[in-house]
Amino acid sequence: MVKIKSITAQIILDSRKNPTIEVIAETSDFSVKAGVPSGASTGKLEAKVIDVPKAIKNVNEIIAPQLIGKDPTNQKEIDNLMLEIDGTADKSVLGGNAIVGVSMAISKLGAQTKNIPLYKHISQCLEVEPLNIENFKMPLACFNIINGGAHANNDLDIQEFMIVPQMNSFSENFQSAKDIYQSLKGILSRKFDKLPIGDEGGFAPMIPSTIEALDFLQEAVVKAGFNKKEVGFLLDCAATHFQDGENYQLEGLPFSRSALLEFYNNLIVKYPIIGFEDPFAEDDWQGFQGIYNKMGSKMTIIGDDLLVTNPLRIQEAIEKTACNGVIIKVNQIGTVSEAIEAIKLAKAHQWKIMVSHRSGETMDDFIADFAIGVGADFIKSGAPVMPERLAKYNRLLLIEEKENEK
Repeated sequence: MVKIKSITAQIILDSRKNPTIEVIAETSDFSVKAGVPSGASTGKLEAKVIDVPKAIKNVNEIIAPQLIGKDPTNQKEIDNLMLEIDGTADKSVLGGNAIVGVSMAISKLGAQTKNIPLYKHISQCLEVEPLNIENFKMPLACFNIINGGAHANNDLDIQEFMIVPQMNSFSENFQSAKDIYQSLKGILSRKFDKLPIGDEGGFAPMIPSTIEALDFLQEAVVKAGFNKKEVGFLLDCAATHFQDGENYQLEGLPFSRSALLEFYNNLIVKYPIIGFEDPFAEDDWQGFQGIYNKMGSKMTIIGDDLLVTNPLRIQEAIEKTACNGVIIKVNQIGTVSEAIEAIKLAKAHQWKIMVSHRSGETMDDFIADFAIGVGADFIKSGAPVMPERLAKYNRLLLIEEKENEK
């Protein structure tokens, strides 16, 4: 049996220039690294992020001694051991950022030990039908090309305006997104003196309203030579951030729950919207139930802050018929194994799966393999421009190319 030889953590900077953790895991033959991302818009039930120096100390002095000598291919055993050591629901003792860094690194080390690509190792961890030429699929990428909310310093309350090209391959979708991005850049450059870039690489000028942002998207799609059947829109509303008591405050105006639902309904009449992420606040179950009942048969209603990649929250949403899609962020829940359990539960109820990056990213491309390994329907990793975003897209392009050679 191949055994883990060493695990160490060190400090690196993420894409927002904030300190985060990189974990290095080794056997006698292999060495891997995993960079831990962080979110600007976080759900209150996410795994607890602790100070980076403390998290590094926990990896080096508490976690590592317990894992040295273990089999790196046994992901679940290693993740469960870390959960036992921590002993809290929110991973606040060891730190969610410490645990997830080790979990991701062990996943990579397990794949190296098996001498298979990471996405195939992830698929085996899923414990369902193994990946083969019949069931292999590339996720649809959702490119966030206009940034608002917590990801930008502008007046847009909606956090992410994403385009979802739906061509015949990932490479075609990626090229389409680049074309639309450049088209949008030209349009916005003529409208605004300044064209700042948000956390995720999308444009973040002082667009005053959701409607105007969507109009710009629509114009960019057409000018790039595409139509609404080829390119859909998906909005991450991150509505917790514009919740105001029991109501909402959007673009300076008060909205009741029912008024906000009507606002969204008017958008889908005018624009090719294929889904909403967090259209209501993370504690507004009634709002989620309302939009699912009204639109769930036509599009994907996705929970992010509502669900935080947590199987218990997903089960509650299933029982309340509040969603039909879930954002999967491994660092929200804290381990690869728990994220896989969340996916298995969602898939059992025919939900759509969207694997997601965070706004504070590293050059780690783990989520590309993870998305393919779990058979995700969607992946989002920001605009097709920033190096930390391109790392994921480049990995997806490479996987598609290799699979097409078979």
